Amino acid sequence: MGKRLLVQRRGRGTSVFKSPSWKRIGEVHYPPMTDSPIEFVVKDIVHDPGRGAPLAIIKDNKGTESIIIAPEGLFVGQKISIGPASSINVGNVLPLRDIPDGTQVFNIEGRPGDGGKFVRTAGSYATVISHSGNNVLVQLPSGKVKSFNDLCRATIGIVAAGGIIEKPLLKAGANYYKCKAKSIKYPTVRGKAMNPCSHPHGGGSHPKGGTPVARTAPPGQKVGIIAPRRTGRKKR
Repeated sequence: MGKRLLVQRRGRGTSVFKSPSWKRIGEVHYPPMTDSPIEFVVKDIVHDPGRGAPLAIIKDNKGTESIIIAPEGLFVGQKISIGPASSINVGNVLPLRDIPDGTQVFNIEGRPGDGGKFVRTAGSYATVISHSGNNVLVQLPSGKVKSFNDLCRATIGIVAAGGIIEKPLLKAGANYYKCKAKSIKYPTVRGKAMNPCSHPHGGGSHPKGGTPVARTAPPGQKVGIIAPRRTGRKKR
């Protein structure tokens, strides 16, 4: 009997694969919802380990601090407004019902008041398409059109650090530390390079890419091509 697969050990959730959340700057979310806009001042723009996009530390006139994802063009000392009836300026946060069609937004709430769940990756943005009753249609970066409650908040603009993936890593050591910040095990050994006791693809006697497995396959077998929509060569 061979050793357990990497996907099995990762799914078990031991300390080796634990997310290094103690390194994070703090919880990134919008302040609580209010009936009127509140003005915040950007105190600092910081890097969050394991996150591509920079974060902005903002503070209101009462001294309450919050951490949000920084949009492209934000600077220290800039004043932003969070709440309904805010102006449509980069960095402002307001409900989708107050955002006109065609506006680029990010960090959209899945439910009103949850602090932001969608479109948070560096350089990403979504586009408000239309308003219909209490729902707002938004086109996500993937191209999918999703309906949101019109009370869900979003930030005007594009997430900063859009060119982060264009910078080459140059050496394996840089990729190692990049993965370490996210608790990703690097390097990853191919299943075909293993022995038969260590992986279903091991031993060299299996076809290229491995045999597709069913969606309902057990964890020890569920590797490689899982539940493909189609198999074989395409007919032209």
